Amino acid sequence: MKIMAYGSGSNPVAYLSSRIVTPGGIVAGALLVDSGKIAAICPLAELPADVARVDCGDAAILPGLVDTHVHINEPGRTEWEGFATATRAAAAGGYTLLVDMPLNCLPETTTVAALDEKREAAKGKTLVDWAAWGGAVADNQNDLLPLAAAGVPGYKCFLIYPGCDGFTMIDLEQLEAALPHIAESGLPLLVHAELAGPIDAACARLNESGADWSVYDTYLQSRPDEAELVAIRLMIRLCRQYGVRLHIVHLATALALPELAAAKAEGLPITVETCPHYLHFAAEDIPDEATQYKCAPPIRSRANRDGLWQGLRDGIIDLIATDHSPCPPEMKRAGNGRFDLAWGGIASLSVALPVIYTDALARGLTLEHVVRWMGPAPAALAGMNDRAGMLKPGRDANFVVFSPEAEFTVEEAGLHFRHKISPYLGERLKGVVEATYIRGEAVFEKGVFAVTTPGRELTLS
Repeated sequence: MKIMAYGSGSNPVAYLSSRIVTPGGIVAGALLVDSGKIAAICPLAELPADVARVDCGDAAILPGLVDTHVHINEPGRTEWEGFATATRAAAAGGYTLLVDMPLNCLPETTTVAALDEKREAAKGKTLVDWAAWGGAVADNQNDLLPLAAAGVPGYKCFLIYPGCDGFTMIDLEQLEAALPHIAESGLPLLVHAELAGPIDAACARLNESGADWSVYDTYLQSRPDEAELVAIRLMIRLCRQYGVRLHIVHLATALALPELAAAKAEGLPITVETCPHYLHFAAEDIPDEATQYKCAPPIRSRANRDGLWQGLRDGIIDLIATDHSPCPPEMKRAGNGRFDLAWGGIASLSVALPVIYTDALARGLTLEHVVRWMGPAPAALAGMNDRAGMLKPGRDANFVVFSPEAEFTVEEAGLHFRHKISPYLGERLKGVVEATYIRGEAVFEKGVFAVTTPGRELTLS
């Protein structure tokens, strides 16, 4: 392999590993970095003798991961999270690109003016790269194409109340008014696919029977599989009708997989994600009053979890995203253990990679599978697979040094997001992020963060 010529005054560095995860497979050799770019991935014998070397030993070198479902909450709610803390947590977890959701910030990212405020808020704070989804809400149909022109990689909408005021859910009439604009943009529509009808009916039955809302099974019954199923059926129909790129976020029910598989086989432009908590936890194991496990849709049964893993194996589920959704402790503990009153959201940026790697390994899957689901697949969703999620010469040197055989127990000190509330505390996991690099600069290494903030916004404009 011919190694790219060095730039004037450059100081190339070769990172040596017996396991470099490339698009073509795992190879032994060197990742050569020069001027913030990947100059080559080559055998050790092809390295120039005078190149500085960093021996990563038995650790693997992975592409920087991409998380397309993150709630950074800035501007406006930095008491929940923020660019500084979210990107620190990301760096510690092996992520080099976050795509921020358009809600839980103030203002919500539903106009170009709001996007500009977010850009201003991010200046000088980001350890890793970021982008921002636009929002599709009840009354912003005329803002959708301007948001595309301003560089958002796609749009997010809710078919149900999103949990806090400001970012409005979108009804069928409003959605059908928005879809021609979204189709014209060519960008994906990310959908929180639950409909209120089955949930309202279930809650009414539970309340009439005097159900105890501190019991996890009560919460699980309150958001039945049917709420996801009817929403997904609706969105498949609209995808077929309008030709819009459809992405189902945080799929929790495996019962939807046959219909999603059929829609994909039909050639409809549909992608699907699920999340670490749906793949790791099971409803049978969640204690009563343990609201740190609350999310929407809810964590379902062990059998359902097995079904989601099969969906990943079969390619029906395309990617894994965290749905990192933090909040202040008092919101998570609201109601003293009542699942109907506590905030629904799980924060996991710092531990998602080892969670998924641990469980994948136990199911006979490989590090390459994990990287595909957490690197190139989410990068493709965001339209950034030409610059993120894979190790290729000429691209930014965004990569992770990962020790697959190392084990650790999740403790608060290792959770670098703002609030250390997590259902993962105490979990024994395999795989440790040793270092994360942005354009060749170590932003996280052995528990220490860079003092610089080299993260950039990535846009499609």
